[in-house]
Amino acid sequence: MRIFTVIWFGQLVSTIGSYMTEFALILWVWEVTGSATALTLVGFFSQLPRAVITLFAGAIVDRCNRKHLMILGDAIAVLSTVALLLLYATENLQIWHLYLTSAVNSSFGQIQQLAYSTSVSLMVPSSHYTRANSMESTVHYGSAIFAPALAGSLYLFIGLVGIFLIDIVTFGVAIATLLAVTIPQPSRITESSQLNTIWHDLTFGFKYFFKNSSLRLLVLITALFWFVHDLGGAIYDPMILARSNGSAQVLASTNVAAGIGGVVGAIGVSIWGGFRRRLRGLLVGMVGAGISKTVFGLGRTVSIWIPAQFCSSLNFPLLGSSETAIWMANVAPKLQGRVFATSSLIVQIVSAFATFLAGPLADRVLEPAMMSNHAVTIALTQIFGTGPGVGMAVLYVLCSLGIFLTILLSLVSLIKILFLIS
Repeated sequence: MRIFTVIWFGQLVSTIGSYMTEFALILWVWEVTGSATALTLVGFFSQLPRAVITLFAGAIVDRCNRKHLMILGDAIAVLSTVALLLLYATENLQIWHLYLTSAVNSSFGQIQQLAYSTSVSLMVPSSHYTRANSMESTVHYGSAIFAPALAGSLYLFIGLVGIFLIDIVTFGVAIATLLAVTIPQPSRITESSQLNTIWHDLTFGFKYFFKNSSLRLLVLITALFWFVHDLGGAIYDPMILARSNGSAQVLASTNVAAGIGGVVGAIGVSIWGGFRRRLRGLLVGMVGAGISKTVFGLGRTVSIWIPAQFCSSLNFPLLGSSETAIWMANVAPKLQGRVFATSSLIVQIVSAFATFLAGPLADRVLEPAMMSNHAVTIALTQIFGTGPGVGMAVLYVLCSLGIFLTILLSLVSLIKILFLIS
C-alpha cells in the first residue's frame, strides 16, 4: 500500500488547505449576506455541474491516464484559488464569483475523484478495500479537525488572503506526491466499433445496473439516503451560525468534533476491517447517523452539538467504506470508471436538488413559520426553542428522521441484496 499511502498523504495536506478556505469563505459569506440561501447556493452550484460532467467522466477515466487526471484536478483548483485571491485583494470579490469557481472546481474535481477511487483497486489487494477506503475517510475527517480550528483562529489575523496562500501551498504538496509515484493503469478499452461510440459510453453504467438488480437496488437506496442527508446538511452551517449569533468559534468546534469522530471511526474501521457482510456496515452506519443527527438538531447548545456531531461522524467511515468496497468487489477495474460515474451521477442529481431546496425552504418557509402564533408552531417551540435558526433546526430534524424512513422503506430490498452480494 506504499503508493496509495503516498498519494493519500498528499490529498490529506491539500484537503486541509481547501477546508480552511471553505470555512473562511463561509464566514465571509455570512458576514456579507446573513442568508442561508446564499450559503446553500454555493453547494448547489458545486453539485449541478458535477452531475453534467459525470455523464462523460466515466468514459474519460477509463480511457485516459488516471494520474494525469488527478494532477489536472489539483492544478485547476490552484488556479481557482489564485483567482479568488486576486479578486479579494483588489476588493472585487462577489458572491457569484464563489458560485462560478465552485462550479469549475467541482467539474474537474469530479473527474479527479473518480480517477482516484478507480485506482484504489489497482493499488491495494482486495482484502484491504474496506481498510483503504476508511483511510480515505480520514482525509475528509482529519482535515475537518484541523482546518476549522486553524481557519477560525487565523481568519482574524491573516484574513482571507493568508488562508488563500496556505491553500495554494498545500495544493503544491498534493501535486508533488502525485509526480513522485507511478500509478498502475488498467487495460485500455479496445479501439473497436461499438465500445467507442459516445452513446455506448454514456449509457454503459445504466445498462450495467439494469442487468444487475442487486447493484441497482443499492444505488437507489444510497441515493434516497443522501437526498434526505444533504437536504439537512445544506443548512448545517447557517443553522449553527444563526443559533450562536454568528460565532465562528462555535461553528469551528462542531466541525472539529465532526472531524475527530470521523477519524476515530476511520481508524477503527482500518484496524477492524469492517463487517464481513459489507452491506451490514452500510446499514449500521445509516442507523447511527440518523440517531446522532436527530439529537444534534434537537440540541440548542454546544454541550449537545459537540458530542452529537462526534457520534454522527463516527458512523460515516463505516458507511462510506462499506459501500465503496461493495462497488469495488463487484465491478471489474476496467469498467469502474463508467459504472462508478453512473452511480455518482444519480446521487449527485438528487443531492443537487436537495441542496437547491434547502435554502429557500429554510429562509422562506420554516423560519417565518416558526415566528407565527400557530398551534403547531407553539408546540414545536417547546421542543426547539425560539429565535433565529429554529426553522432550520426543524428542517434538520425532519431530514434526520427521513434517514430512518429510508431504512424502513429499503429494509426488504436490503435483506434481498444481503444474500446476493457480500
